[in-house]
Amino acid sequence: MGTKHTVEFSYLDESSYAKKLALCKTYIHIQFIEFDRFDMLHTRRRFLQGTSASIIATGLPNTGYSRTIMGDMTVHSVSDGSLTLPGEFTFGPMPQDELEPILKKYNQSSETLTPPCNVTLLQNGDRNVLFDVGSGPNFSPNSGVLIESLDALGLTPNDITDIVFTHAHPDHLWGLLDDFDDPLFPEASYMIGKAEWDYWMDPNTVSTIGERLTSFAVGAERRLASIADQISFIEDGQEVMPGVAAHASFGHTPGHMSYEIHAGSESVMVIGDSIVNHHVAFERPKWPSGSDQDRDLAAQTRVRLLDKLALEKTKIIGYHLDVNGIGYVERNGDAYKFISEV
Repeated sequence: MGTKHTVEFSYLDESSYAKKLALCKTYIHIQFIEFDRFDMLHTRRRFLQGTSASIIATGLPNTGYSRTIMGDMTVHSVSDGSLTLPGEFTFGPMPQDELEPILKKYNQSSETLTPPCNVTLLQNGDRNVLFDVGSGPNFSPNSGVLIESLDALGLTPNDITDIVFTHAHPDHLWGLLDDFDDPLFPEASYMIGKAEWDYWMDPNTVSTIGERLTSFAVGAERRLASIADQISFIEDGQEVMPGVAAHASFGHTPGHMSYEIHAGSESVMVIGDSIVNHHVAFERPKWPSGSDQDRDLAAQTRVRLLDKLALEKTKIIGYHLDVNGIGYVERNGDAYKFISEV
């Protein structure tokens, strides 16, 4: 393993675009261990080879671990590992005195969050559809295991036919490219919300997004530009493919989309980061979350979605919800509760 440096709330994105902008070291306020990129890639490979990609003993989640069958469709929740975030990244703008008993109720530390990363895979006939692509090897040391999860299901990147993005934050987008910055899924077509694309491809975003998220903008533009000729755009309410409808869930990012997968009377909603945890987001959905780019709009979206999902008893897959992210929303007085299917 190469030299590692503890960097407080920092991550280095070494993109060519960043260099052009003289952002050789662009930092975001998330607490990660920063590894030399070459060493990090090869350490990950040696680790996976040495454990046959079982990933159990290291504390990373198991690969490919849950599925729902609806008619001819199979919907999987597969792991891309997990993140390690400072509590302030989410909890910072919340009323701290009211927050404390909620965190205690869920045995959740106020100092550190370790959310899972649950990628949705839809298999329908000859289509293998990914909703987001995980973080890849260069974002967080304990994430980026999506390819191993797919391998556990007998799939390779070449088998993926479609990729549908909820939004373009690093843990959802940065797994798009391989070690040589070429698209990792060469046979796939790509879809993203039009508002989301416009925001991240706007050259002004890098200077207006704020210092802690500058590398998000740099990394998103570089990766999205690599598939500009292969991507199509989605609007709210659009049927993006048979059995999959888009639902605008703006706020976490300017063009965040959720997707309803439906077959007959059954459905499951892929909610991305519109509801980003299983505790405070359900207990106090109106509170601002530090992880949302437009906090007021995100709170409005969260309340609307929770109310709809609870009323209709729709199954959900949440990217960062507990265990594998699959479950239901239940009303709990003036609040809500996540009921895991496991």
